Amino acid sequence: MKKIYPDASAALSGLLFDGMTIASGGFGLCGIPELLIAAIRQAGTKDLTVASNNAGVDGFGLGVLLESRQVKKMISSYVGENAEFMRQYLSGELELEFNPQGTLAERMRAGGAGIPGFYTRTGVGTVIAEGKEHKDFDGKTYILERAINADLSIVKAWKADPSGNLVFRKTARNFNPPAATCGRTCVAEVEEIVPLGSLDPDTIHLPGIYVHRIVQGQHEKRIEQRTVRKKEAV
Repeated sequence: MKKIYPDASAALSGLLFDGMTIASGGFGLCGIPELLIAAIRQAGTKDLTVASNNAGVDGFGLGVLLESRQVKKMISSYVGENAEFMRQYLSGELELEFNPQGTLAERMRAGGAGIPGFYTRTGVGTVIAEGKEHKDFDGKTYILERAINADLSIVKAWKADPSGNLVFRKTARNFNPPAATCGRTCVAEVEEIVPLGSLDPDTIHLPGIYVHRIVQGQHEKRIEQRTVRKKEAV
């Protein structure tokens, strides 16, 4: 199967439809599939449910889909860096399903593993637990969390080979692997495509069996919050 596509729009061809659920990898602005997000905006696909740790920032990452009003619902953990997200949520224009960060990662991982749900103590006694099944194990209460199964996974990796084996760089190996596995189809954008057989099997973070399409591109490498030390007086 040929997995390499010439650009992000081609890699998404035939996969997008209104009302779909998308699992998006990355953390903040680290390891986000920015090229695929931009292509989704260009395609105009609307009423999206997006599962992602956060929602990018204003004008970049998933923030561009919020600005274009293409997202109907976010399933997220942290959303504090996006003013447009806050405006839409507080005005009732955007649905939000908050998840503890570990729970969100496990919901994606469970979806990829074929596990329909799991019990966790995280969130017990809080608003997170409202409306969810409770069950006691060994004298402690747990809540049932359902797996996330997306129509499409979009992820960003450092390297790939033509078979789709992926290597993530440093902290980009956060939500990308679980997000990649829980989608019916996974499209990965990468910085470099290397020849088949050149990746050390022990360094591969995601096997190519999970990856259906690959696109190589240039990325902005933005810094979400720049923190610098004050200049000391001489």
